[in-house]
Amino acid sequence: MNEIKTSQMAMDLEDRYGAHNYHPLPVVLAKGQGIFMWDVEGKKYFDFLSAYSAVNQGHCHPKIIQAMIDQANTLELTSRAFYNNVLGVYEKFVTEYFGYQRVLPMNTGAEGDETALKLTRKWAYKIKGVPENQAKIICCENNFHGRTISVVSMSTDPQARNDFGPFTPGFVTIPYNDLKALEKALEDHTVAGFLVEPIQGEAGVFVPDEGYLKKAYEMCKAKNVLFIADEVQTGIARTGKLLACDWESVRPDVLILGKALSGGIYPISAVLADDAIMLVIKPGEHGSTFGGNPVASRVAIAALEVIRDEKLAENAYKMGVIFRGELEKINSPMVELVRGKGLLNAAVIRPMKEKTAWDVCLKMRDNGLLAKPTHDHIIRFAPPLVINEAQVREAVEIIRVSLKSFE
Repeated sequence: MNEIKTSQMAMDLEDRYGAHNYHPLPVVLAKGQGIFMWDVEGKKYFDFLSAYSAVNQGHCHPKIIQAMIDQANTLELTSRAFYNNVLGVYEKFVTEYFGYQRVLPMNTGAEGDETALKLTRKWAYKIKGVPENQAKIICCENNFHGRTISVVSMSTDPQARNDFGPFTPGFVTIPYNDLKALEKALEDHTVAGFLVEPIQGEAGVFVPDEGYLKKAYEMCKAKNVLFIADEVQTGIARTGKLLACDWESVRPDVLILGKALSGGIYPISAVLADDAIMLVIKPGEHGSTFGGNPVASRVAIAALEVIRDEKLAENAYKMGVIFRGELEKINSPMVELVRGKGLLNAAVIRPMKEKTAWDVCLKMRDNGLLAKPTHDHIIRFAPPLVINEAQVREAVEIIRVSLKSFE
């Protein structure tokens, strides 16, 4: 393998041989530790994206890495054709950790969402009594649940949908944070579930009104509709509680997890539910070769132990308050709004002198902090949850200096 000696070499190789399905910030990373990353040339950066909240525990956490190494050296994969001596241990651990009776392990967040959709439809036919092939699932405008055909069938983002049809039927789209729209949609007796992000991350860290989740959950219960929470990005301590739904004491009927379930070490996702829902799936009706493999099981246990033992939810809450407070003090005409919860935050950027959120991110990169725009005018700020107060304040100063350079 040719050694990558310069950032340009790495970018040229991707451009020449890779599919052009991403538009990365022009920085080539070669090392990560804690809240920092280093590029090929050795420049150090604050990581304020955390691989879209997959690296909540910090880069290369030694406990999680060691769990992966130990298990990979012992038994890596059996498929679910056989039992193994790790999966059951993980299933007991993760269900007790989140307070559910059953878990169905998968690999990616999109697979977790697809699993939840299948589970909900099967439950609708076998338990609720919806006529076959008529089950509907309510979703929200500006959602992001992944990139599969069924998932983009729920999307309202033209970039996600254009030229990918025909789309999967059975979805009803309503505005996010709109209880009246939900109430109306729930009048249809063929509705099986309501799939919602507790905070819409990809939409720009859109936080719904206080009480929205709780009321939506109660409305679903009244109509015998499953409340399905996609906590792939918001879950596992990111917002200052273990789950974002915990802010309103909502226990989803179906919970979808991913990303930080592995601390960024390995693709791991999971769908959790109780017996009455989960056990409608029978052998042969759903699965994954890699889902619940021994390495994934050990890694997930270690990743969740780190969250608990290092009190990362508590730290995310405290550091988030400081971060938003300091960010709001930056007197820049480019900052229209700061919003977020815990360490999932965003700044809405007002273009100035033809400079946009992308240009701000390039300037922050130059100054030693990495973040990425979403929807052209919003910058998401989501550092690993191991960050401390001094580091938060240092990072905010980089953001301030970067913004001021455009005045």
